[in-house]
Amino acid sequence: MRIHTDPRRRVTLAIVLAPALILGCASEGRQATTEPIDAPPAVAEAKVLKDSGGFTITQPVSVPSGVRDDYETAVRQLNEERYEPAIALLLKATERAPDLTSAHIDLGMAYARTGDLDHAEASLRKALELNRRHPAAWNELGLVQRRKGQFAQARASYEAALEQFPDFHYAHRNLAILCDLYLADTACALEHYEAYSRLVPNDAEVVKWMADLRNRKSPQEKKP
Repeated sequence: MRIHTDPRRRVTLAIVLAPALILGCASEGRQATTEPIDAPPAVAEAKVLKDSGGFTITQPVSVPSGVRDDYETAVRQLNEERYEPAIALLLKATERAPDLTSAHIDLGMAYARTGDLDHAEASLRKALELNRRHPAAWNELGLVQRRKGQFAQARASYEAALEQFPDFHYAHRNLAILCDLYLADTACALEHYEAYSRLVPNDAEVVKWMADLRNRKSPQEKKP
C-alpha cells in the first residue's frame, strides 16, 4: 500500500527592501513569499510571479522599524526547524505589524509543524482576512484541514488557491493526493496529477502515482 507523507516543502517567506531584491524559489517544491518594506500601503493584492524555480508572491506592505530583523530571524529559525522560538518572534511581528500577511502564514505553518492545528488554522484564516486572494494561504489552510480530517473543507481550500492562480502547482499536487487517498475520487486525482505534471514534468514520483492510479481504475472508469 502506498502512503503519502506531506508532499510539499516548507514555504519560505521573507521581507525584502525592494521588488528588485525579491527572493525566488531555490528548488522545486518550495514557495517563496516576499513583502517589500515601505511600499505604498494602498496596494493590497498579492501578485504571483512564476520564475525558473517556482513562484514568488509579492505584496507591498509597510512595517514598523525593527519588525524586519525579528521576522528574518524567525524565517531562519523555521528553516532550522526551531519552531518554538520562531513562533515567539512571529507572534511579536504580527502584534507590531498586524497587516503583514506573510507573518500570519509563517506563523500558521510553524504551529502546524508543532502539531497545534487549531492555532495554525486561526493564523491562516487571519492571513486570508487580510488577503482573500493569497494562494499560499489557501494551500496551507488546505494542508491543515486535511490533517484535521476535514477533507471537504481541504478540497475547497485547494480549489480556492487554484481559482486565484490556476498554475499554482503545489495546490494541484495536494488536491490530487487528497482526492486520491482521502476522497476516493479518481477522476479528480488524475485531473490534478496531470495538471501538476504538465507544470512540473520532471517530478518522477508523481508520474509513478499517476501510473498507479490508472492501474487502480475500475473497468468502467477506464472506458473512454
